[in-house]
Amino acid sequence: MKKVTLLMLLIPLLSVFAQEKKITKNGIVNFEASVPSFEPVEAKHNSVSAVLNTSSGEIASLALVKGFRFKIALMEEHFNENYAESTKYPKAIFKGTIQNFNVNKLTVNPQKFIIKGSLEFHGKTKEISPTAYISKNGDKIEIKSDFKLNSDDFDIKIPSIVSKKVSKEVNTQIHFIF
Repeated sequence: MKKVTLLMLLIPLLSVFAQEKKITKNGIVNFEASVPSFEPVEAKHNSVSAVLNTSSGEIASLALVKGFRFKIALMEEHFNENYAESTKYPKAIFKGTIQNFNVNKLTVNPQKFIIKGSLEFHGKTKEISPTAYISKNGDKIEIKSDFKLNSDDFDIKIPSIVSKKVSKEVNTQIHFIF
């Protein structure tokens, strides 16, 4: 009888601990490095994995580089072979913390936060602090962010033959629903 009582007390605790981490496997990351008057250079990745620790505000995400899809197949091939070198560097990883995060204060109206962390891409790691808008609707937490990266920070070489067609400034958007 004591074991049954102890088990009944532990079950609610397990559900509390389980809710500290939220996971998504279909986060979205878009990027665009277009230059006016030329073909758009943009890609979308629809299966980015991410984990959010709701008690600490820690967040991590992983994107397989070959998962980025371009409208033009040749751009995708050049991206994977010449720029990202996705065979050599198959993953893009972000690890960070949402500053002043309190899951209990989230509402359906997005609130502005800073996420401080490091982005590893193409074998290089860069500290970044993008602004994010975070909301909560029921048990779902939504994070959206729009920020700029620079290809030089990740040692991405843009050949001179296409340097006027591809921007070094990369507009990046994320959208995660946990």
